[in-house]
Amino acid sequence: MAAVKDAVLERAVDLAREVALEIAEEPEYVGEYLGAVREAERLVSHRFACTARGYRGWAWTVTVARVPRGRTATVCEAELLPGEDAVLAKPWVPWSERLRPGDIGPGDVLPFRADDPRLEPGFTPTGDPEIDEVAIDELALARVRVLSPQGRAEAAQRWYRGSRGPATPGAVASAAACWSCGFLVPLQGSLGQLFAVCANEWSPDDGKVVSLDHGCGAHSETDSEPVASEWPAPEPLFDELAIDVVERTDGAETRAEAEATAPTAEPAVDVTATTDTATTDTATTDTATTDTATMDTATTDTAPTESGATDTGTTDADGRPADEA
Repeated sequence: MAAVKDAVLERAVDLAREVALEIAEEPEYVGEYLGAVREAERLVSHRFACTARGYRGWAWTVTVARVPRGRTATVCEAELLPGEDAVLAKPWVPWSERLRPGDIGPGDVLPFRADDPRLEPGFTPTGDPEIDEVAIDELALARVRVLSPQGRAEAAQRWYRGSRGPATPGAVASAAACWSCGFLVPLQGSLGQLFAVCANEWSPDDGKVVSLDHGCGAHSETDSEPVASEWPAPEPLFDELAIDVVERTDGAETRAEAEATAPTAEPAVDVTATTDTATTDTATTDTATTDTATMDTATTDTAPTESGATDTGTTDADGRPADEA
């Protein structure tokens, strides 16, 4: 139901302007009159343009009212309100909902949240050495609050879907996964079943949590593939005039130096071979002498006589016939 026209309140423009000038920091910030708006019965708002910088589309709004059968307007409230084309800030959201990763800078401190669903009470020592050793030393639960199942699940989803999960371009292009890399440092607890920390200074993920099926080009067990050159391989060049001087790193002599510095040994005399040679020569001489004697004897025995008959007479020791002797 539309409000009934109220002449008393609609004529209170000057009263509304005086109030607008009072609440404005500077008088020039109050601009032209924009009209009146009937809010309800005996309730009217007068609007004036705001000329202050940064408040385009805003208006000074002064609301006046009167009692029944009254003839005097009374100011109810005055404020600066935005219009339809006003520049507005984003709707206010609590910090716990609008906070994003990376918003916390050096020196910033978040307020304490006693009802954080990502945390739950930590472990209280029981006095049993076996139970306390596992909970405190191995699982590190001796804190006021630790991660709850919801906190672990949210962290696992965030890490796995982030820039160090298995779906990143670097992980897809890698030749091997992080689980087989020697630079991987495992995590404790349930998160260690899926995540670990990279400890390779050459990796882009050094010091960060990575999934076990993540990967990069700095894997400890992979190698780069040789790339063929577009230029022909030149023939090797050998410099035969240069001499490379190499200093010996140890005190051991080389084989060549050992042979050069070794004393010269006298040639061994083969006594057996010499003896055999002398024996052979002696035997040969004796045989030759015997043969000569035989030949002389044969010549003497077969010498012909003048008559052509062979003399078969006996000779003396000097080789003459016995008759002449």
